[in-house]
Amino acid sequence: MSETRLHFNRADLRELTVISLPMVVSQGSFAAMIFFDRFFLSMIDPAHMAAAMGGGIASFFSVALFQGALAYANAMVAQYYGAGEHHKCPKVVTQGVLMALMSMPIIVLIALAVYRLFGAMGHEPVLVELEQSYYRIIMLVAPFSLAKVCLATYFTGIGRTRVVMAADVFGVLINIPLSYALIFGVAGFPEMGIQGAAMGTVIASVFALLIYVGFYLAKRNRIKFSVGNSFVFDGGIMRRYARLGFPSGLEMFMNIATFNLFLLLFQSFGITYGAAAAIVFNWDMVSFIPLIGLHIGVISLIGRYVGARDMSRANGVMTAGFTIAMSYSLVLAVFFVTFRVDLLNVFSGSGEDFAAILEIGSFMMVGLGCYMLADAFMLITGAVLRGAGDTRWLMITSISLHWLMLLVQVVMIVVLDYGPRASWVAFVISIIVIAAVYLWRLRSGIWRQQERLDQVMAE
Repeated sequence: MSETRLHFNRADLRELTVISLPMVVSQGSFAAMIFFDRFFLSMIDPAHMAAAMGGGIASFFSVALFQGALAYANAMVAQYYGAGEHHKCPKVVTQGVLMALMSMPIIVLIALAVYRLFGAMGHEPVLVELEQSYYRIIMLVAPFSLAKVCLATYFTGIGRTRVVMAADVFGVLINIPLSYALIFGVAGFPEMGIQGAAMGTVIASVFALLIYVGFYLAKRNRIKFSVGNSFVFDGGIMRRYARLGFPSGLEMFMNIATFNLFLLLFQSFGITYGAAAAIVFNWDMVSFIPLIGLHIGVISLIGRYVGARDMSRANGVMTAGFTIAMSYSLVLAVFFVTFRVDLLNVFSGSGEDFAAILEIGSFMMVGLGCYMLADAFMLITGAVLRGAGDTRWLMITSISLHWLMLLVQVVMIVVLDYGPRASWVAFVISIIVIAAVYLWRLRSGIWRQQERLDQVMAE
């Protein structure tokens, strides 16, 4: 228990800040891309905005199993880097790309099933058509998205997070003006509406991937990490992917599935409630997605110390992570609750009656302020446990609690016919409960026992 006691250390705070800040900017740029896409679509009508959120989350769900597994490369690369086995770092990328290629038939089957799900959830026909249109185009870029994950996690694992920042920021700088032009048909581009938003995202993703490839094949990286010798199958690394990465992937897949189903259930209350949810989760994203950058930085540092067999630094990293995350979230939570009406009105640009959306959205923004701190806590705690290889516990616990949350929502919405306010309160309480369970695991110290860490590094 005493081993997990938090203590403040300026050196750890500085190291975490240096490695995480570019990732915060990178994730923040991704949040900006989604934010502006939905903002542009809100200028058409609420249905377009709601459809972009539903289609976007569905597309993320469709690749989440493999994207979550591949994202564990961050910890694996960091562990090899900390152990001084630099030549194995690019081999992780090669095994990841092989896994991405093998996953495509499964992703196609998932996509076909999800495409039909929009109509099966009782959405209004106009919303279904828009959701399917957006989803269909976004899924075209799935292979590039998985390849980008392999390269991005490699660079975060070796501590070159500025490469990730440069690639992602460049992609967003392309996406925002291109999406605007394609949505509204300016500067000689065709007017494509929601399809234009999807096409802008696809094109920007491809450009970002090319930047990653350029840095990966650069002379400095090729020589230091023996990239030329890495294009081979490595059974040991692939087994570590299966043992440690796939629990993370399955956790992400199942959790996104529960959130996606909850969102689809919530949208069954009508376009007004779907639009309100889209706006609230858009502001939630401003808080949540940048913190993913900090989450990635914590995974990288904890993974590095696991590889170096130096867990004495873990407490300092945890303290630094919690200090930054909780301070950031507390400030934003107060801001969101205080100025919730003004923030909601940002998306009233279509000129349609916004009063009903404003009423339910204002209530939901208070709930957002309540669960933001729990979200921040879960992200840092989850990062520590993932970096230390405690992915199996995270998978079992997180999936169980998220599906329990969904079951509660089904009973409330479908069986008991409760309204959207009760549904939202239950959602907020669920997030807080999950954070409390994560706290118990962190304080137990089981995840940092030496024999468990030895198993994590075994191939």
